[in-house]
Formats: sequence, C-alpha cells, structure tokens
Amino acid sequence: MTLVKIGTTFAVALVLVLTATGLWAAGAEEEPAAAADKRYVTDPTTGKVVVAPQYGGTITIGRGDEPDGPDAVVSGPWATAYVSGVAEKLGIADWATPRDKFDFQFLNVPTNTIGALAESWSQPDPLTYVVNVRQGVRWHDKPPMNGRELTAQDVEFNYHRITGMGSGFTEPSEFIANLNLPFESITATDDSTVVFTLKELNLGAIGGILDGAIAWIYPPEVIREHGDVTEWRSLVGTGPIMLTDWVEGSSVTWDKNPDYWGHDEKFPENRLPYVDQLKILFVPEVATRLAALRTGRIDFIGPYQGSAISTLEQVENLERTDPELVIHPITTRSNNAIGINVQLSPFDDISVRKALQMAINLEEINRAFYGGRSDMTPQGSLNRSFSEIVTQFEDWPEDVKKVFDYDPEGAEALLDEAGYPRGADGIRFKTELLWYVYRPLSYAELLTSYWKRIGVDVEIDVAEGASGVARRNDRDFEMIAAEAAIKWDPIVAVGRHTPPQGWNTSNVDDQWYTATVEAARAATTLEEQHRMVGELNQYGIEKFWSIWGGIAPTYAVAQPWLIGFNGELELGWAQANSVFTRLWIDQDLKQEMGH
Repeated sequence: MTLVKIGTTFAVALVLVLTATGLWAAGAEEEPAAAADKRYVTDPTTGKVVVAPQYGGTITIGRGDEPDGPDAVVSGPWATAYVSGVAEKLGIADWATPRDKFDFQFLNVPTNTIGALAESWSQPDPLTYVVNVRQGVRWHDKPPMNGRELTAQDVEFNYHRITGMGSGFTEPSEFIANLNLPFESITATDDSTVVFTLKELNLGAIGGILDGAIAWIYPPEVIREHGDVTEWRSLVGTGPIMLTDWVEGSSVTWDKNPDYWGHDEKFPENRLPYVDQLKILFVPEVATRLAALRTGRIDFIGPYQGSAISTLEQVENLERTDPELVIHPITTRSNNAIGINVQLSPFDDISVRKALQMAINLEEINRAFYGGRSDMTPQGSLNRSFSEIVTQFEDWPEDVKKVFDYDPEGAEALLDEAGYPRGADGIRFKTELLWYVYRPLSYAELLTSYWKRIGVDVEIDVAEGASGVARRNDRDFEMIAAEAAIKWDPIVAVGRHTPPQGWNTSNVDDQWYTATVEAARAATTLEEQHRMVGELNQYGIEKFWSIWGGIAPTYAVAQPWLIGFNGELELGWAQANSVFTRLWIDQDLKQEMGH
C-alpha cells in the first residue's frame, strides 16, 4: 500500500509496509492507531491519493422518498433499500476493479463478479451450476438467528421461496420475473454446496443466480415464524450492517455488525465496515435537502437514494456557493425518453411518431436546459457503449438519422399527410403525457412547448410514484416518461418491449420482436445472442417506438470528508448500501470544517 505522509508545507510519497510501522496492524479487528500526522494512501482503482482508511463515525444520506420493504420477495426489487448491506447475495461486484475499466454506473453486476456468500462456483455441464457456500459466515447475533453459521440449506430455502420449488413453497414470488430462469431443481447436497439445475440452456443463468434482483439470502427462521420479512424489526442478515431503527417518514438507521466476515477489496487487510453507523434521513423537498447538505447535516445525496440533483441550475448553484462539496456526474441511461402507446390512435401511425421526434430541437435542449452536459447522440433501448452489439448512430440509414434533426416544417408535413391537419383553433389533436413527480416538470413543459408549435396540444399529468407505476403497468397512458439507452444486461434491455413486461412503455405487441427476444434468450452462444439483440435494438429504433431526449447526467454530491467515493452506484442489483460500507470519514477534516 502506498502511503503519503503530509507535513505542514510539503508532501513526500513513501511506499511502506503498514505492519512494519506498527501504526496499523494488518487484519487487526481494532481501529487503526491514531498518528501524529495524517496518513494517506493511493486508491488502487483510481490512482488518487486519499486520506488513509479510518474507522468510526456516521454517514448520513439525504433521501427524497421512503423505500418499501424490506422483503423483496413480497414487495419487489426496489424494496431492498432496507436490505442492502444487511442481507447479502451469493455474488457482488469487485470493488477493487480499476474505474477506467468499469465505473460502477451500470445497474447490474458486471463481468467482474466475485463471491459474496458464494466462495466459488463451477459449471460441470451446460445445465448445471454448483455453488460452494462461503464457510465461517454467521448470521447477525439477533433472535432468532443468534449468530449461527450460514449453511447451504439457507441458500436452498431462499431460492425455493422465490421459485416455489420446495422447502414448503409451491407458488413462485409475484416478482419471479426478476429471477426468470428455467430451473429444474435447486438442491443443497450438503452443508456447503448448492446445485442449481436448469431445464434448458440460459446464458445469463449465473448472473441471475449470483445477483438476481430479489435473490437476497433472508433468515429462514424468521420466515418460518412470521411468514415473511416485511416487518423491519425481523430483518436479520449476514452483512456488514444491521437494521436497528426505522422511524416512519423520518429516518432509517443501520449499525455496524462487529462480527462481519468481509474485508475491503481495495485494502484487504481492513475488515468492513469502516463507519459505526449508516443513516438515511427522508427529506422530500429538494431545497431542504440541499440546505441540509450545505450545513453539513447530511453527508451525501445521490441517484439511488431518490435524491439526485437533476437540473443544471441546482448544479451550478452548488458549484458557485459551496465549492468544497464534491460533485460526481452519474451517467446510466436516458431518463428523458418518452414512451408512446403505439396501440392507440394517432400513435399507431409511424408518421405521427416521427413528427413528434422531428419537432424537438435536441441541440437547443442540450445547450439551454443542460448547459451542454448531456449526450444527445440518438440511441435505442440499449446504450451505445455496448459497441460490440449496437449499430452506432453514424451507421444508421440516412432516412432514420434525419428524423432526429430539428425540422418542425417537416413534422407538420408528416402530420398533414397522416390526416391530422390543424383545426380552426390551430390544434391537430390533443393528448396527455404521464409524468412522474420526481422528474423535473420543467423538462416536460419544454417538450410540450415544442409540440405545441406543430399543433399538438399535450396536457401533462403528474403522478406520484405508486400511481404512476400502476398506470404504466395497466397501460393507462397515451405518452409516458420512459427510459432508453440502458446499461443493463442487453437481453433485459431489449426484452422490455415485450408483453406483458411492466416496463413496456410503448405498449409494443410485435410478433416478430417477441419471437426474436425469446430466440435471443435461448441462444447457445453469446455471439448469437448479441447478433439478435443488435437486430432487436435497431428494429425498435426504426419503428420510432419512443421519443429520444438525450442522456443527461444526474449528480451525486458528497461532503469533502466522505472518502473513497468516485461516483459508484451499486455493487450489483440494488446493492447500494454495500458501497457505503466501503467508505470512511476523514474525522479531522470534518472537525476542521466545524462539523
């Protein structure tokens, strides 16, 4: 490990072995001994010199909405805001991965998956996966688990519960689509081995087994006693933090698990977690959250905590008034796409869909609304960073590319030809845009102003989270706020446009498309699957099932004393708290800044 010892007027970089210094014993359970001067280390994933890891303190996060949960099998994957860091999965992304190779701004585990509760795994044949459960892992020392050792039977129990395939479970979870694998059987063959057998080949099987969205390992004794883990006091896990308090509408608190088995992947001699406590404060109002950040009441706000900074004005204000705050751009997908219900008139006419796109000035939006910070390059369901799969914009057919040029006159001509002339009031037709309350209303208003210019009158209907999701799932919309250019598993990204997927925000029911998605899922090689995924992505683009709006970054903001954060989202599906268990606080700096 590289240490830098800072004097009062200069810095000298030294390469030291910590155990030789006696300042910090490798692998020690106790906190590192205090030093007269600050000690610094080089982060091996970024090359940055940062204050050396230290234990203690509380990380406080400002969150805009209150999470559901904590039982993902009952409430779905987004319930796991309570669970991450408490319960664990079989796999996790490798925190030690260099950030220039992977920035952790995807929303699923990448190819650098390592074992969490799985020590190792193997695939003896195309349909069989053998997982070796990590030995020496203990449940939290809370009733009814009382610190007993994790077993393969615990893993078997949880997957049986999700799939309805045993251990007393006969029906799968309502959210089984989040682990939709063709299992034949899931069997613990001894205390440390689980064998997953498939009915048919599935190239994404190991990813789902290790890090399925709802594949947390919950406490069997709790579920046998209560039927589920929906009551937060019942949640017991194996992870680095323990859920210790929840005040509805106010806060959630986790305390350090003093007996956690895991170590920091960057600095393997250090047992996790670094902080004594992790806390979320529910602060619905953006202005109040920002005020709490400015005064040091909270340490962090970020996208996966329902509190992303998403407007240029907010970012520029922080940069001007609070330059000591550390602002991290987060780029995951386009949250500015608009889904069009292609089953409804007039949107079943591709000319109308093209006209709506042509009426939008993408360059003007980027310049005026995003300060030039948005990536406006048109993309489909799948992000263009999957360069080995997607066809890049410059290689699209010319007649497709030109639809993304700002051309209101051409848009009006298309609407005239489609049979939607302007009426006496100048309106061609009226429609509604379903908008989520947590997205900037000003962006929706900007879009409707463009459409108004070509005679399309769009009313914005702002919906709360739950009601908006319900209307989306029921297809109760004409146009709707949607996503595009997704950085998820490619087959998941294109599979969103197949019925009855809840995320099918264009209400697509295309026989060729659905059949090709199924064929891609059944592919026997990645090359074959990627070829079909690329075709599906391009097909959706050329059908103009959605309106492209660019990829604008959202922003995470951290106090300067929060060390180790580089814009990472998650260490796998919904594994956000696992990031915070790997961060630490520069206590001296925090004190120097009066907090």
